[in-house]
Amino acid sequence: MAHLTGVEPRPRIRHNDYSPLTPPPLGGWSPTLGASVVIPAHGGQHRLDLTLAALAAQTYPARLTEVIVVDDRSDPPLRLPDLRPENTRIVPVPDGGWGAGHAMNTGIAAAEGEIVQRLDADMVISREHLEALFRWHHLTDYLVTIGGKRFAEEPALTPGQVNDAVRHGSPEDLFDPSALVSSSTEETIRRLDGLRASKNPYQVCTGPTVSLRRTLLDEVRGFDPEVVRGQDTEFAYRLAQAGAVFVPDPEARAVHLGLPAQRGEHGRAIVRLVEAHLAHRVPLRRDLRKEPGRRWRVPYVEVVFDVTGADEPRIAAAVDAVLRGTLTDVAVTLTGPWTLLDGDRRWAPGTEAFDLALVRAAFGHDARVRFAESAAPTAAPVPFRYTAPIDAPPSAALLERAVKAMLEERLGLLVLEAPGGRTATLERTEAVARARLLAAPGEAIADVVAQTHGVRHATPNQFDKVSTTGREPAAQSTQSAQSTQSAQPVRTTQTGSGTPGGGGAADGNAKARPEEQAPRARRGLFRRS
Repeated sequence: MAHLTGVEPRPRIRHNDYSPLTPPPLGGWSPTLGASVVIPAHGGQHRLDLTLAALAAQTYPARLTEVIVVDDRSDPPLRLPDLRPENTRIVPVPDGGWGAGHAMNTGIAAAEGEIVQRLDADMVISREHLEALFRWHHLTDYLVTIGGKRFAEEPALTPGQVNDAVRHGSPEDLFDPSALVSSSTEETIRRLDGLRASKNPYQVCTGPTVSLRRTLLDEVRGFDPEVVRGQDTEFAYRLAQAGAVFVPDPEARAVHLGLPAQRGEHGRAIVRLVEAHLAHRVPLRRDLRKEPGRRWRVPYVEVVFDVTGADEPRIAAAVDAVLRGTLTDVAVTLTGPWTLLDGDRRWAPGTEAFDLALVRAAFGHDARVRFAESAAPTAAPVPFRYTAPIDAPPSAALLERAVKAMLEERLGLLVLEAPGGRTATLERTEAVARARLLAAPGEAIADVVAQTHGVRHATPNQFDKVSTTGREPAAQSTQSAQSTQSAQPVRTTQTGSGTPGGGGAADGNAKARPEEQAPRARRGLFRRS
């Protein structure tokens, strides 16, 4: 993502504690950003009419808002009701897919706003709903804002009744208070101080009402159209790996028409389909990867070796060391001059090309081994990356124990310093992605990670053996950059007319694990390119 222009630098938010940001009071500021509300819909014309009626009564300026209803092959096709926002249109989904993710990508492609709001087609939102969420995006551009919701069986309502109730600030009066069902995510949000204390904030970002800036959306390339259930959680996971901060706003109230699908007749089947998708795409859900013999679409750790100038025996030994380690959920990326093997070139024995050809012949059919000219800027969507010299591969248990230590300490970077000046690093992807976003030109990425997530220095042998107490060894700090003293948060405020990991479904779940990652070996490699 490009740096903001014409405004103050982005605030350096630590983990998910967005406290340095102060949103303007509702009704007490002047919005400037255009917004696109994208509504994926399949049938349900009457509920869509009620959703549009509520959108027609919003306090966020209509001149800055467009509404795009994406018709996912409804029969009969959806139509626009008379009572709707003035800038509303219907866009049909193209061939080649179905489901909310495919529909959202269609709407995003048609959207013109700087802010994109994903909204379900069966939501009655309060009049300040959009304003409450969008005010945060006027402060900085790497936030994901989440609206609240309660569930209710749909009463007999007309669009006019909904519009009138929303305009007068009382949409909840349309529903029997005793019949309103709270969302389980709202309790998680309250318990974790509005997600400020959350290790896995992406897990509550389940979709019915979520907004973000276009730059962040483009960074993750939209929704995965292959995920037809659980697509919002998978999308939010990738946003987390891109360095996003998740901000729920309790003033963005809403009522979801109908009870959660998981409570229906086919609830368990739906949950199983969601888990099948998330198991392959969200490595932090360790509870979904209990079968060690399987290979997963997105690995848990990427190991990077630069093989430039190395001979085949050394390369093979390093790869084999990783693949036979105690952590099997890994991928190995070998970076080097693989273009030497392009075309019809002959590889003479004793040349670098010949050794590379031997390596590719040995590992080319193993899906866990990848070949690249250079490593990508981050490992996303893989949550961790381990980078080491080719002649210093990790010991059998190092990766598993080092990742565990990073999760427990919520580190962004673990630097392992061995005798002889050899250095390896274990990165947390979300930390490096955020640091790359926030770093000033020429600023060391590791210095930014120290402010946002924390950096720890240790030696590899601290993770090689189990201690005499039977507990896993923790990294002993030779240099700790976890102190928030070095992080001076920027407090951004708007007033008046001015413009300014992973486990189960919630933090604290016994199965839950956070998400983490980090940069490269020597200090020169931590420089922003």
